[in-house]
Amino acid sequence: MQKLSLPTGATVALDDTGGNGGSGGTAVLFSHGYMMNRSMFAPQLDHFASRWRCIAWDARAHGDTIWEGPFDYWDSARDMLAMMDALGLEKVIHVGMSQGGLVGMRAALLAPERFHGLVQLSTQAGEAPKSDDDSFPRHIGDWIANGPDPEKLAFLSGFILGPGVDHSHWHDAWSRVTKAQVRDATGALASIDPLFYRLHEVTMPVAVIHGLADLATSHELGLLTAQGVPDPRVVTLVPGGPHAVNLSNPRRVNRAIEDFILELASEDPTIRQIA
Repeated sequence: MQKLSLPTGATVALDDTGGNGGSGGTAVLFSHGYMMNRSMFAPQLDHFASRWRCIAWDARAHGDTIWEGPFDYWDSARDMLAMMDALGLEKVIHVGMSQGGLVGMRAALLAPERFHGLVQLSTQAGEAPKSDDDSFPRHIGDWIANGPDPEKLAFLSGFILGPGVDHSHWHDAWSRVTKAQVRDATGALASIDPLFYRLHEVTMPVAVIHGLADLATSHELGLLTAQGVPDPRVVTLVPGGPHAVNLSNPRRVNRAIEDFILELASEDPTIRQIA
């Protein structure tokens, strides 16, 4: 783990393969979802790190990153850009899962020249989906007030992880999350400003990957991004895939990400694997 104190105010924690001792090479930057952390991309780093520099980081209110006070996803996007500056990354391929996709799209709107392409994984460009079911606000509100318990852990794992994922690992991680982390992470989620009207400004190539059994964000919402950006590329729908589809179906997701990266590399000679 590496930590960087950024001029934006956060001290972010990250894992950086640095090309596994190689030289050069384009970086693939991974941004996690709500209530997750950088470790959720272990199947992707295992697959890509021998050929690409891979960086996974913890956003504010998640994992080992240090922050202070409420924030929104524009703040997190500025953290990402400042982190790229600190690491000397002029331009990256970004993979954003759920919240990470919201952050990545905002960073791409702030500085489009910094991104070769975006992989929008289990995410969308609108507000947090509305529902008549009060299960989510009820469980999370009680978590902020009273901390986690087995019922809340089971609810969150069913909401995010679904079948085919090691729930015990995440139950253990969530049991250590502080009330302040849940409070500020949920505050950012509730403050999402919709970007559907700005999709025409997302001019870099965009791939969309979504599970068809995603309970947190429907694939119909995810597909609106592919329909709205000027340069949509790979669209991958995973049958039975939950919200954390990169954990439940890593081979399928890795193949889709790799197809996208190789397509970009075939068009742009500056996109290179590590030497």
